[in-house]
Amino acid sequence: MISLKLGGVPEHFNLPWRLAIEEGVFKNQNIDLQWIDHAGGTGSMTKALREGELDMAICLTEGIVADIAKGNGAKIIKVYVKSPLTWGIYVNANSSFQGIEELEGKFFGISRFGSGSHLMAYVKGRDLNWNTKKMQFVLLKNLDGIREGLKSNLADTFMWEQVMTQPYVDNGELKQIGQCITPWSCFVLAVRTDVLEKHEFVIKTICQTLNYYVKGFKQRPQIIHILADRYNIDLEDTAHWLHQTIWDETNEIPETMIQKVQDTLQELEIIPNTKNYQDLVHIL
Repeated sequence: MISLKLGGVPEHFNLPWRLAIEEGVFKNQNIDLQWIDHAGGTGSMTKALREGELDMAICLTEGIVADIAKGNGAKIIKVYVKSPLTWGIYVNANSSFQGIEELEGKFFGISRFGSGSHLMAYVKGRDLNWNTKKMQFVLLKNLDGIREGLKSNLADTFMWEQVMTQPYVDNGELKQIGQCITPWSCFVLAVRTDVLEKHEFVIKTICQTLNYYVKGFKQRPQIIHILADRYNIDLEDTAHWLHQTIWDETNEIPETMIQKVQDTLQELEIIPNTKNYQDLVHIL
């Protein structure tokens, strides 16, 4: 049996992976796929891929594209979530901030440099015509750390996936003053190139198995309740999110999407140059 380590954020998007592993779907294919939570997000996972601690990772598209462009020895092999991600923009509930435009020049709490909370803040700043070179960030590890950072005034604001953060708005801790929707598919599956070269057939089997598994995922009995209970999110919010979310059932990776991500990152001076499609992507 082949053992591989797969990293992902401990969030609702990844429930198909978690359930498939727990139900023994991959072990039926003679694959021991070991799930590893990375609450630090994409920046944490790209580091783990570089250091060989992970074989595969479910990363935010912009984060892994940026890191591969900077030398990460990995390839994108599949779009995992085809739909975009909705980021909320948050401040303390008792903050005087009322609108996004007031946040120019303020400190953004982020999980890690290269994570979505970092890169999408640049994208939002660009959309608001801010001088993105002057944007300021505070490294606070994960959502819990960022929340504590706001309480202790280390940061003024932050961006995080909207559904996972809504409970902290509902309980009066945070105030949402805006949102940002990614202009591309939000999650992709990346694999270290050395692992891909050694186990391409196994990797392809994993992707084919996952593609089949997500086909009926939304129709699973009690799936809304399972998601809400497991991730402590509101039932109505969960139902709305599930309706909008599209898990990709193919291994197609649009070249136009990869180029759009690269062009955006280059415009924001996050990467110096764009790479050829083949340098970032491997088609199974």
